[in-house]
Amino acid sequence: MGRIIPADSWILEKQLDLISNRTILWTNFGLRSLARTSSIYMKHNTESEAPEWRGPIMMNMNYMILSSLYRYSTEDGPYREKARTIYDDLRGNLIRNVVRNYQKTGFFWQRFDQRNGKGKGARVFTGWTSLILLIMAEAYP
Repeated sequence: MGRIIPADSWILEKQLDLISNRTILWTNFGLRSLARTSSIYMKHNTESEAPEWRGPIMMNMNYMILSSLYRYSTEDGPYREKARTIYDDLRGNLIRNVVRNYQKTGFFWQRFDQRNGKGKGARVFTGWTSLILLIMAEAYP
């Protein structure tokens, strides 16, 4: 997320593998907010509060990761093409899911279910879900 790994580092390749691993973070709708291997994955925050940052797809996190993937896909390095492929796939998944949810419900949702992509939480949420417009425009800092 923070773009601190050098483009030619083997650590970048390991991170790219982790991001694209379907059993850990990757879904057809975006990246999970927490790895499925975590002991607190999908555990409620409190007895009455759903697992806010413990698995659901959160647009702000995905935007930051896309921003880094975009940078790595444009820099010289051995993982440039791999970063581009993951970037293209993740970007497409996020756009398709937000558009599908909007067409179905008329709302931009706060977060998305990692199993089926269904919008969850606040339904009139033009906060970080509006980042989808920057993702569509490929506008990254």
